[in-house]
Amino acid sequence: MMITSKKVMKFRPLLFWDINPKTLDPKKHSRYIIERVLDFGTDAEVRWIWKYYDRKTIQNVVKKSRVLHPQTRNFWQALTNT
Repeated sequence: MMITSKKVMKFRPLLFWDINPKTLDPKKHSRYIIERVLDFGTDAEVRWIWKYYDRKTIQNVVKKSRVLHPQTRNFWQALTNT
């Protein structure tokens, strides 16, 4: 059985203006990536995080993040039922 790895998105420099996007590791920096994409991401970037990360991980970030904008948190809490 062949296991395929999930495709990593090439992040926009504008999305991660405070760091070098090439240094991001989707597994190591998952919380940071999810927070930034939920707050400022395009439709394609949001679709990518839903494909790349499991629902529980995203729900956990929405629930526990200290940096998400209040409107963003409310929106994603309504969509993820957290």
